[in-house]
Amino acid sequence: MSPAALSVPGGIVLFVLRAVLDLLLPPSCAGCGEPGAPCCRRCRGEFAFPAPVACGLPAGVEAYALAGYGGAARQLVLAYKERGRRDLAPVLGDMLAAAFMSTLLPESPRGSVCWLVPAPSRRAASRARGGPHMLRLARHCAARIAGHGYQARVASALRLTAGAHDAVGLDQARRAENLAGRVLPVPAGLPAAGTPVVLLDDVITTGATVNACAEVLRDAGVTVRAVLALTSPRVS
Repeated sequence: MSPAALSVPGGIVLFVLRAVLDLLLPPSCAGCGEPGAPCCRRCRGEFAFPAPVACGLPAGVEAYALAGYGGAARQLVLAYKERGRRDLAPVLGDMLAAAFMSTLLPESPRGSVCWLVPAPSRRAASRARGGPHMLRLARHCAARIAGHGYQARVASALRLTAGAHDAVGLDQARRAENLAGRVLPVPAGLPAAGTPVVLLDDVITTGATVNACAEVLRDAGVTVRAVLALTSPRVS
């Protein structure tokens, strides 16, 4: 094997292998394994009407999740996020868009632009996943919203520094400490000051991530209207 081949990032290799398998094998539901589609109708039904999530956000900022972090919903998120199932991006993006349009869009002024800010990932995690997974979902979400005749844009406004570690297994205090000073704004990606945005994430666990993101956006002059996530263990 050549040195060039050895230097290929693992995320790209996983993407290529997944693309080859998709050509050779019919798609199957990442939630239950049923053949025929990346997500079957039954597993899609795990994601219901957005439920409020209490996670310590500033007054006036509501958080919502579409499902509890368990069962098929958890399997679908993990398959997309950690197991290379990029074919789930349109499915999960559509779910976020539907939730946005049912819950948040009616409160938007007519003719206004819907700004979506994806929660950032660690650089190493993004490489392993073939790119920022929430940015990909945000783009699918925005495209679906725009397909219904509304203006929707994605702002890549946040990044994580190299000092942030994997938060799996950390409690709320340690997650907050892990993120302290490590969520930074991306000046070129910020919408204009005063612009209201919706922050998107895959899982709201303790709320440390979305709180850190909301604080950084606020300090940059951007108002977080709400947080919308696919899942949360705080949803029963």
